[in-house]
Amino acid sequence: MNGWVIAIIQTALMAAGAPFLTGWVKWVKCKLQCRQGPPPWQPYRDLAKLFRKEVVISDKASVIFRISPYLIFSVTALAGSIVPLLAVGLPTSAIADVIVLVGFFALARFFLALAGMDIGTAFGGMGSSREVTISSLAEPAMLLAVFTLAMTVSSTNLATMIYRLLDFPFQLYPSFIFAGLGLLLVAVAECGRIPVDNPATHLELTMVHEAMILEYSGRHLALMEWAAMLKLMIYGVLIANLFVPWGVALEYTAYDFAVAMVTITAKLLVLGIVLAVSETSLAKMRLFRVPQFLGLAFILSLLGMLSHVILEVR
Repeated sequence: MNGWVIAIIQTALMAAGAPFLTGWVKWVKCKLQCRQGPPPWQPYRDLAKLFRKEVVISDKASVIFRISPYLIFSVTALAGSIVPLLAVGLPTSAIADVIVLVGFFALARFFLALAGMDIGTAFGGMGSSREVTISSLAEPAMLLAVFTLAMTVSSTNLATMIYRLLDFPFQLYPSFIFAGLGLLLVAVAECGRIPVDNPATHLELTMVHEAMILEYSGRHLALMEWAAMLKLMIYGVLIANLFVPWGVALEYTAYDFAVAMVTITAKLLVLGIVLAVSETSLAKMRLFRVPQFLGLAFILSLLGMLSHVILEVR
């Protein structure tokens, strides 16, 4: 099968599976809280309903407010296209670099913050300020965690990292454990999950991501919500395939793709359960404690890098 066709299918699967992952986390949380809750496919219904609704835009909105949903979703989907989901060695592997991925996230966040401030509401400006503050603390920790793996395989290319990690003997590396824990904390903060943010609340004193999209409706809101789901999916795939790379297809055969599909599905479902358990067990922290939370992520990532230099470099 042509490499570009596989890359397009992989990107489509990433975008199509993102709402189910979000619904799965919500469904597991409801079961842990002894509530019936919506089915895991409920986000698809919500997105379909929003796409059918009329878009209401303030007369104070500029062009930035109107185009931001399309830009944010497109950039996030482009970021998802370079993350190896089922196979490595695809044509998109040429730009599948950690620095490029962080750049895509930063570009999407830039327009998200601008859109939040565009109307001039107090909530939008507050959410944009908080989002930029959190991201400025999360990005260094994320880069440090992934650079720990990059030092092991001598490459920052995601496909190359996974390919070389598959050749490593199965053993517990202290650097991988610290880096994985650091990236988990970063993913929680970047995706606006508890304890950093609560995606299910609209309380004015606690909103971060929701505060920036309060003025959106219809298909614009659907694209914003879908982009947030896709970002959670990207972080889940990164953690699953970088730190537990087994199952990723190295050859373009039907059997390898079937194994890869089953494997990544199982990994994401397990990560969803872990996220649901943590969100059920923890309460949302105060905003002023978020720097301490991300400081812990940075320290864990730094410990991973130091562990690699001290214990693993020969």
